[in-house]
Amino acid sequence: MEKYRMVFSGAGGQGVITAAIMMAEAAVLYEGLVAVQSQSYGAEARGGATRSDVIISEKPILFPKVTQPNVLVCLTQEAYDKFSPMIRPGGLLLTDTRYVKIGKKVDARQVELPMYETVMEEIGKPIVFNICTLGAIMGILGVVKPESVMAVISRRVPEKYVVMNQKALTLGMKLGEPFKG
Repeated sequence: MEKYRMVFSGAGGQGVITAAIMMAEAAVLYEGLVAVQSQSYGAEARGGATRSDVIISEKPILFPKVTQPNVLVCLTQEAYDKFSPMIRPGGLLLTDTRYVKIGKKVDARQVELPMYETVMEEIGKPIVFNICTLGAIMGILGVVKPESVMAVISRRVPEKYVVMNQKALTLGMKLGEPFKG
């Protein structure tokens, strides 16, 4: 397995950190991998810039921060403008078509998906936008197995929202699958 160095970025309140935590937990608790997760917030938590780093590996991780991610997720224009220059050449840059307009070309595979739009059409609640995004990463990269993240959702999400979150994860995986590889 290659080592995944991921940065999830967006605005406070979008669930960027929750999605990153779920990815790391799935890797550690259900896949037997090593993972670390760290986060930073802008001046104000809700609405300000948010970033969460996740490293997943089979070997011990010596430093918890990501300097050159091979996976970068940007869910706002501000996050894209700030973090896109740091993507590792050949990495994956995932953005949402509603919130991010791709500007400069970076030396990475850029995948733009209508994640927010799909969530609103299929589920009608923006609260699971982050889980759809997590599913898209899984669909593209296969980092962890769907059942591992489903198990984390079942543990972390209030029971009445589990099915909605699982549906959002599945929607994201379907969006990402055509870009697999």
